[in-house]
Amino acid sequence: MTPEAIRLVAKLRHEFYSLFAAAMNVPVRISVHSYSNNFPIACWVNARQQLNYLSVYAHSAPDELFPLRPFLLRVAINKGAGPVTLVKPELKYQALNQGWHFELTVLPEEIIDFLPWIVGLVKVQDQVSPTVLQPPPHLLEFIMPAVGSSNNAWTEKAWSRSDGAMAQSAGLRTSPLTWHKNSEAETSRRVSLESFAI
Repeated sequence: MTPEAIRLVAKLRHEFYSLFAAAMNVPVRISVHSYSNNFPIACWVNARQQLNYLSVYAHSAPDELFPLRPFLLRVAINKGAGPVTLVKPELKYQALNQGWHFELTVLPEEIIDFLPWIVGLVKVQDQVSPTVLQPPPHLLEFIMPAVGSSNNAWTEKAWSRSDGAMAQSAGLRTSPLTWHKNSEAETSRRVSLESFAI
């Protein structure tokens, strides 16, 4: 990454983690470094005594060789198992939450807009009874696997700046996430909470 990109990622990560910790109703620990990466992560224990973690990192960024490469950030929840060893002394939990993970790819200028939605998503996932998730601040596209549910979302702008054609040529399908409550025509296209493994 370019020095400018490195500084911006660090700034946005710090801001996102600080706001996320303030908005959650449970203690959130922010590590200096994760077990398998060189960037901090935010960790918390849900009502089921499961350890969860969130990371913000550059999915794609310009560098000296590819100065025009798209600058995209990713918010990943419960992706990978590296943080377990690191946070074990700090948080008391029974198990790692391996039943749910989620990834969201955004433009740098979109990430803070998604903070309330990500907090809502985490809280909805932790509810035993069904809970309504508010509409996202920007239109989302979900990468739809051939089998199972989707847990990989991109904002429309992030997808348009990425090499979406490469993903589609690899057999990935996308589906627009719509939130129209009163349109029967859109109901069949709406992606429910169950569709992305909550």
